[in-house]
Amino acid sequence: MSLSRNLVAGGLVAGAVGGTLAALRHPTFGAAPEGARLDRMRRSPQWDGGAFRNPLPMRSSGSPGAIWEWFFGGDGLRTPDAPIPTVARTRADFEAPQRLRLTWLGHGTTLVEIAGRRLLIDPVFSRNASPGPLFGVARFFEPPLRLAEVPDLDAVVLTHDHYDHLDHATVRRLADRVPRWVCPLGVGAHLERWGVPADRITECDWWDEAEVAGIRLVCTPARHFSGRFLDDRNRTLWSGWAVLADEARLYATGDGGFGPHFSEVGERLGPFDATLAEVGAYNATWADVHMGPEQAVRAVEEARGGLLVPVHWGTFNLAFHGWTEPAERVVVAAEAAGVPVCVPRPGESIEPTAPPAVERWWPELPWKSADESPVVSSGLDGAVAQAGLSEAA
Repeated sequence: MSLSRNLVAGGLVAGAVGGTLAALRHPTFGAAPEGARLDRMRRSPQWDGGAFRNPLPMRSSGSPGAIWEWFFGGDGLRTPDAPIPTVARTRADFEAPQRLRLTWLGHGTTLVEIAGRRLLIDPVFSRNASPGPLFGVARFFEPPLRLAEVPDLDAVVLTHDHYDHLDHATVRRLADRVPRWVCPLGVGAHLERWGVPADRITECDWWDEAEVAGIRLVCTPARHFSGRFLDDRNRTLWSGWAVLADEARLYATGDGGFGPHFSEVGERLGPFDATLAEVGAYNATWADVHMGPEQAVRAVEEARGGLLVPVHWGTFNLAFHGWTEPAERVVVAAEAAGVPVCVPRPGESIEPTAPPAVERWWPELPWKSADESPVVSSGLDGAVAQAGLSEAA
């Protein structure tokens, strides 16, 4: 090889190595827990051999076929071909104190008004739910409430550190505006790196409690995983949340597969006025990390969750199913089970004591039923969704 080719090759290798190291240091990936934070994580009952683990075994497929289908396959209706109707909001819409009002802003992002306080769950206001635009996962619509119009908050509440729930740019914009940040163990390391003062961060293990302006927040178990890069899988905890006040009670399932934790939440903390239940981004091959619509209905039943408000759908293309399918299936399953359900438009505010009837605001497109495309979490000892599904062999 000539000297010039050697120099070019050496330059390419050095550039690749340098680029990799630079990527590892990029703020969007967050920070690794260390010191006292890591010591506390290691004392958690959920910590096992260098990472957090789920009580039930996890079954999930990351096969080359699944990866190929992610990029090039799946349902041809995975993204909308026309603008999604949204309800534009401003700060002025949230001035009056509320007993309990929920405003779904897309995916997991929900503004919760409870007992005169305001909490924002899993705020993601960026265009992409990914490390950057080169990785895709662009949102279907602009946030119906601009970040600059978010009203004064008492706290931000986080369920885990995946990009579609924890957004670097959003955190940096809110860092000096929000007095409290409540999150599962380890997630605070990301927040500190992004400018949130350490004394504003409260990290919780499962069943830990935090009080924010008179509101009781209980960190509840979830069956999921975490990570923002190749080397940090399950190095921070994941959770749901119970939001409890004297006059109202809310449950947010967080992301995850179905499991016995829902009945335990119901026994310990229920009943609830409403549940923010994840219903989208499901597939049979990863039913242990996203439970799908039918199991979401059952989760609400077991948690004594009151009104089912579906979240984690209709905003990002994160699975193979059509983008409207989660709404279709959750309505069918909820009506069959006698579970009250409300499907708000992005930006629409609802009061669980007087929810509007289900009104189709999404287009009527082909979709696969639970019989055609079952989603059943594993390891449930014969417990299956009430829709009559049986666990696949």
